[in-house]
Amino acid sequence: MNKLIPIGALLLIACSCVSPLNRPTLTRFEYQQPQMGLPFRIVFYAPDQQTADQAAQQAFRRIKQLNDIMSDYEPESELSRLSRSSGQGQNIRISDDLWRVLQRGQDLAKRSNGAFDVTVGPCVNLWRTARREQKMPDPVRLAEARRPVGFQHVRLDSKRQTATLLVPNMRLDLGGIAKGYAVDEALETLRSFGITSALVAGGGDMAVSDPPPGKKGWRIAIAPLDIPNAPPGAVVLLSHEAIATSGDVFQRLEIEGKRYSHIVDPRTGIGLTDHSLVTVIAKDCMTADSLTKVVSVLGPEKGMKFIARTRTVVARVVRKPVEKIETYETKGFARYYEKNGRGNGTRSF
Repeated sequence: MNKLIPIGALLLIACSCVSPLNRPTLTRFEYQQPQMGLPFRIVFYAPDQQTADQAAQQAFRRIKQLNDIMSDYEPESELSRLSRSSGQGQNIRISDDLWRVLQRGQDLAKRSNGAFDVTVGPCVNLWRTARREQKMPDPVRLAEARRPVGFQHVRLDSKRQTATLLVPNMRLDLGGIAKGYAVDEALETLRSFGITSALVAGGGDMAVSDPPPGKKGWRIAIAPLDIPNAPPGAVVLLSHEAIATSGDVFQRLEIEGKRYSHIVDPRTGIGLTDHSLVTVIAKDCMTADSLTKVVSVLGPEKGMKFIARTRTVVARVVRKPVEKIETYETKGFARYYEKNGRGNGTRSF
């Protein structure tokens, strides 16, 4: 019997194994490890335990390798060392993985006019402290933190594969994109072992390859808003796609009844106050992960229009700005629903 298995903000509905004709019998395997500061879950179908164990081990090893490169918590990560070079005029040669993520981040920063910005690290760090201490960031320190923020302060040289951070005290933060890249890379690692029916999930980010044997797709339940009487989350069917969900449901600071999300607007340095969940479906998880942040920062109407201009990507926003719950969707999102489709009152873009 199918059952719901929590995966961060998303829920994976497990599928029973059906053996295709003329193919080896495949068995469902599931593994979980803490990586990147959160639980990563891997579910896939493989012919035997030995293959499954080796594939899962290598997939988790790949995730750890990427965390060692891109973590802004680890002082000796490649990203942290790059940040310490800021303002010194050094052209730092960077690894292929860091290059791919920074290049994608810079491209998205330009397209979104700074709604996505990997240089927001100084402000994010202040809000992390604010959540621990349960008090608002000091305005003077926040003003200081905003000075080095700006994607235009990062110069990438594609010929030499170097990055230069042009102003002092910069701190890069890849929290809005690196986890999605790690999910993609873990899925690719499984594929190298001949595993073609798989799901990798890290928090609210998830990517899948072929559906489980005998099924049309991986059935994913999108979590509802964390408010009384909220409508149930929708269920979508995915195959060879990725899905990510972001919002203040997961991490937030609440002061005098006002909620501040862990997602910081790079243009203001302030945590978002819109009580919402943004879900993006794309062909890869790095895209889905990063675009949830763009939509969150731009807001539902501008965000939906931005997504509508992006090929092979759809999005859904559920929010409660005051008393009434609002739902927004780009055209094409409804085709992923397992049943029922778009709800009443949904605004389409």
